[in-house]
Amino acid sequence: MNKIEQVTEWIRGSERVVFFGGAGTSTESGIPDFRSAAGLYRSAQGSGAPPEVMLSHTYFMEHPESFFEFYKKHMIYRDARPNAAHEALAALERAGKLAAVVTQNIDGLHQAAGSRVVYELHGSVHRNRCMACGAAYTLDEMLALPGVAPRCRACGGVVKPDVVLYEEPLDQDVWAGAVEAIRAADVLLVGGTSLTVYPAAGLVGELRGGKLVLMNREETSFDRRADAVVRGSVGEALRRVAEAIVADF
Repeated sequence: MNKIEQVTEWIRGSERVVFFGGAGTSTESGIPDFRSAAGLYRSAQGSGAPPEVMLSHTYFMEHPESFFEFYKKHMIYRDARPNAAHEALAALERAGKLAAVVTQNIDGLHQAAGSRVVYELHGSVHRNRCMACGAAYTLDEMLALPGVAPRCRACGGVVKPDVVLYEEPLDQDVWAGAVEAIRAADVLLVGGTSLTVYPAAGLVGELRGGKLVLMNREETSFDRRADAVVRGSVGEALRRVAEAIVADF
């Protein structure tokens, strides 16, 4: 029995599967990750300050125009579509196998594929809110607002994306939901994340007795703790699992 077959059997016999994913889940949709050779941190060099600085709360508050120039160019991918990983997870949820998705991504592709229970640890580009009056804007509405740093049509205040910037805390309700889901999981699938960014990476430690499966192209520091490690494409691995479990996938 190969590793995919073993993971499939664990999921087939499970009641609460949870998926925890990072940037590598969306690279097959054309969205770059952060730290690889083709990732954001390298491709955005020369944009001004380092990306970690430009995506900080301090930089946003002090240089909103420069922040949005960078944000609109490097963080928004309006043409991106769900890939095999997103579609497989949505199918597993419809089949009653997947209890929740916990994601570090801000692209909304899990919901676009049909997943309903999604904990977005770092927020979403699809939600935006005026910092002055609280008016809400979709992504398209925000991009249509006047100014490089978008200004609210109601009051003129700066509209901030609902994404967690460096220096900002995670949403505690989202965090609590993710912790609860992982603690109750009998299988935790982890895919497309280096597991180096905290506090998110610490979520793996919340698993209470369930099987830990890592699906990654690269090695992580958690590999030795995993019950199974699947090397290669996250989308391909999840597609094969979903095809074996979901009759109409």
